[in-house]
Amino acid sequence: MSVPFVAVGAVLFTVGAVHARRHGTAGRYVAAAGVTTGVLLVLTAVFDNVMMAAGFFDYGREEISGVRIGTVPAEDFLYPLAGALVLSGVWQMLGGSRQSKGHTDD
Repeated sequence: MSVPFVAVGAVLFTVGAVHARRHGTAGRYVAAAGVTTGVLLVLTAVFDNVMMAAGFFDYGREEISGVRIGTVPAEDFLYPLAGALVLSGVWQMLGGSRQSKGHTDD
């Protein structure tokens, strides 16, 4: 179920990367997306493990691949990945930071 969301995210991220490259900000774009994705994956790992260990929710064995990171099914990490890809691409296409290097709003 997550694969279509990740696929759409990958397309939007790629379009955003092309846009960033045309504007000379590809390095910042990829770095920001990488940091954002990393933070979301770490938060997912921590909080989903805590919530599942506390018994707030769980998945049936037939509903997951069986691969777990701690108590969390690997599939849970596809949602934050898709979200980071989608939001990075859309943010870039909408103009992103608009702040040029060395320029501050005083």
